[in-house]
Amino acid sequence: MYKRLLLPLLFRFDAEKVHYFATSTLQVAHKIPGVAALLRWLFTYRHPSLERTVFGLTFPNPVGLAAGFDKNGEWVEELSNLGFGFIEIGTVTPRPQPGNDKPRLFRLKADSGLINRMGFNNKGAGPAAGRLQFHRQRTQNPRVLIGGNIGKNKDTPNEEALTDYLLCFRDLFDAVDYFVVNVSSPNTPGLRALQEKEPLKAILGRLQGENSLKNKPKPILLKIAPDLADSQLDDIIEIVRETGIAGVIATNTTISRDGLRTPADAVTKMGAGGVSGKPVQVRSTEVIRYLHTQSNGAFPIIGVGGIQTAADAKEKLDAGATLVQVYTGFIYEGPALASKICRGLVQ
Repeated sequence: MYKRLLLPLLFRFDAEKVHYFATSTLQVAHKIPGVAALLRWLFTYRHPSLERTVFGLTFPNPVGLAAGFDKNGEWVEELSNLGFGFIEIGTVTPRPQPGNDKPRLFRLKADSGLINRMGFNNKGAGPAAGRLQFHRQRTQNPRVLIGGNIGKNKDTPNEEALTDYLLCFRDLFDAVDYFVVNVSSPNTPGLRALQEKEPLKAILGRLQGENSLKNKPKPILLKIAPDLADSQLDDIIEIVRETGIAGVIATNTTISRDGLRTPADAVTKMGAGGVSGKPVQVRSTEVIRYLHTQSNGAFPIIGVGGIQTAADAKEKLDAGATLVQVYTGFIYEGPALASKICRGLVQ
């Protein structure tokens, strides 16, 4: 019903406006007694074989919602009732920022993909932490784990980026179960330069140093771009080993426009931004397989990119991922996606 009736209707309107309409509707629905329980019954699938213990955390199932959908931790309670094993909020920055000019989110319907140049639009790490802690106090689904995806403000020079990551880490520490360092978004000028070996080692090493002083350290992961060459992926493996971070998320969006079915003039009109969804599926799986093989499975990998079915998720898991995340597939397939993937993995 979602794909036949609702999706064509929603796709008649601006993508970003539809996003906020859908999440607001979900919030309002949860105010009706019994709706939360009904959604959990409809969309949550439990099975012992789905449970995963990864970097010291126990996930009820391996299917998570990727960062970008709930940037501010505003809908965690509602989204937790749609069958996800974990939800990653963000990317958050130390100070609020509006992001890039609108329009900044576009559909590639022929490709089951999106182009976005959101630019880390968010309300700041401190407010996000407050909302997440409020959620913890009232949640009816405590098994869903929360990740905090952190970045730097647009106007922070790369030379001072470490300070921004530390501020986010400190603000969110008591509110999330794990952290993700985002240096791979193509939508903040100069950010991807932080993926280079030396600046990345400095950021991750310092975060790990502060993390080690905590009574109960939190897992720290690195989210990387699909556009890295093999030599850069080799550097990532070395950096993970040297800094001792918990793992890698592969991958973020791509700046490539190769192989798109959407007409080239339409894509050009949409402008700059990262491509997500089916167009990045093959490359993200290649990156996962390369990291897993070259490192001899030395660290966990969360696979993301083009997952719309259980078969897509299994492809990532077979390539070496331990967990998977969805975002664009969630938009195209609807609220039952996590449950469908979980059922398919069990079968």
